Order: sequence, then structure tokens, then C-alpha cells
Amino acid sequence: MSISKIIRERRSIKKDYKPDTVSEELVLELLNDAVYAPNHGIREPWRFLFVSSEKKEAFVEKLITCYPSEAHQARRDMYNQPAAYLVIIMKEDPRQKQWEEDFSATAALIQNFQLLAWERGLGVVWKTNAHNWDPKAHAILGVAPGEKIVGFLHLGFFDQENVPAARTRTLAEEKFTRFE
Repeated sequence: MSISKIIRERRSIKKDYKPDTVSEELVLELLNDAVYAPNHGIREPWRFLFVSSEKKEAFVEKLITCYPSEAHQARRDMYNQPAAYLVIIMKEDPRQKQWEEDFSATAALIQNFQLLAWERGLGVVWKTNAHNWDPKAHAILGVAPGEKIVGFLHLGFFDQENVPAARTRTLAEEKFTRFE
């Protein structure tokens, strides 16, 4: 499959996951290619927290405590849908230029991961929920001071018939200018 085809056909898979386990071996295989994202000075500012299918229930029970009790069941239902999770954590550099370079590199890594996963039939949705900034969630996940959650990736295999339809994108020509 060509890279342009994968880029155009990749979708965020948010629901209707198969019950199949997402193996740590597959996640590591994908990450070992995804880390070739461009990153200035090869600082590699990221680290990864994998929540396996086997540990997901305990993880969900801890994570829902970051929400008001009346939201627990709805969050439990939502967070139990994916087969596994991958949390992408970035070391925050106090220098603005380096911080932005590192954030951009981490975002590129996440996009690489999503494209590689799509090629293998693994659905991913990149989430930035409120708990990404919650100190209680940081404590649960072991996110240290000076670190930032860049992405909460929901992972699961899917059936092709459940793939969302493509949404229209604006042509580059409509946002393109020339320096004169």
C-alpha cells in the first residue's frame, strides 16, 4: 500500500473494536518504526506507557476516579471499549524553542504510529481528554513533574465495514499563498 493511500484512508477508530488483544509485541514493533519521526538533535523527548488488554480493567477503575462520581459509569463504559491504551508522554523543556520542537516531534511520532497501525489493521484514536492535565491522573500514570501527556491513544482491531467515511478536506490551494 502506498504512503499517500494510507495517509488518505487512515481514520480514527473510536468504537466498535473487536475483542482481540493488542499485544505488547505489536505495539513495540510499531513504536520502533514510529521513533524515526524527525526530532531536532535526536533528543527523543518521548516515553510510552502501555496499558495491556489484561490490565485495562484495573486501569479504567483508577482512571475514572479523576472524574466526578456521577460520571464514573459513562467514563467506565467509554474507557472499556478499546482493547488497550498507549499513553505518549513528553519531557518538557523549559526553553520555548526546544519545547515546540519536542512537541512537534512527539506529534510526528504519534502520526507515524497511527499510519503504521492502520497498515496492520489496528485502529487508533488520539485523545486529549481533560485527564491529560489532571494532577491526579498524572499520579496514577506516573507522569512526573516536567512531563506532559501529549496523547492518549485508544487501540483496538476493527472490522472494515465499521470504518468511518472520509470527511472532506480543504484543498491546499485554498490555503496557499506565495511570498512576493
